[in-house]
Amino acid sequence: MYFAYLDEFGHIGPYISRSSKKHNESPVFGLAGIILPENAIRPFATYFLKQKEFAFSFEIEKSGKMAAKWEKKGTSFIRPKPLQEYVEMRRLLHRILNKVDDLGGNVFYYGREKKRGYHENLNPTGLYTTCFAHALRRLDKFCEARDTSFITIVDQHSARKELLETAAKTMFGKQPCNRLASPPFEVESYINQNIQAADWIATLVGRLKAFEVEPEQYSDFEYIKTLFANRIGELAKNSLVEKRPRREIEAFNSGHIKTLSELRAKMTK
Repeated sequence: MYFAYLDEFGHIGPYISRSSKKHNESPVFGLAGIILPENAIRPFATYFLKQKEFAFSFEIEKSGKMAAKWEKKGTSFIRPKPLQEYVEMRRLLHRILNKVDDLGGNVFYYGREKKRGYHENLNPTGLYTTCFAHALRRLDKFCEARDTSFITIVDQHSARKELLETAAKTMFGKQPCNRLASPPFEVESYINQNIQAADWIATLVGRLKAFEVEPEQYSDFEYIKTLFANRIGELAKNSLVEKRPRREIEAFNSGHIKTLSELRAKMTK
């Protein structure tokens, strides 16, 4: 059996541009993390904890908490400047990726490039559940090819009911995910080492995909691509970020249109 630890990457809200005063978080959204075989769950968690404790010993001591109950969010240090300044941070992330590989695991992600502009009818929960359903189907295919089953573990989420309903529909709907052994388990990230590792991987994937879809606006993320894109590509299985039509994105970035209705009107002329 495989265990898929998933966390969010990018941002679920509206996106106009990186320079927008309000809607500037990320042009992509999805779920990413690690897939581990059953016998690797405890060894990986132990390894991750030791690496975290070594790399952030000063911060852990200052917090007054034991390392097993202390969390370091990926967004707080997986950024161009810290990675450029501290070689140990770069080595830490590569060690984590190498350990996933050594234990027979993989990286996984599924997401979407978001529509540009502000949309009054934006449904963040709908975007999350759609990405979640597609992620489950891709994990199902991963396990089908290996004749095994899987369980999904996610961080606690405000849309818990919707996620469970999505999982139930995906498990038992018209095209069921037969390899999904159970609805997803929600865990507290601060005491689960593997979901913390998934958060770091999700942060990396979010940075890489933001640069991929908007290389000019996220040019500083090219450094992260140089460091990690090849390794993530080697480890990722059944993974994808679906892109929007480039004509649509170019029209928004040029400033010639502000809404999708304007784009459709323009295309019909």
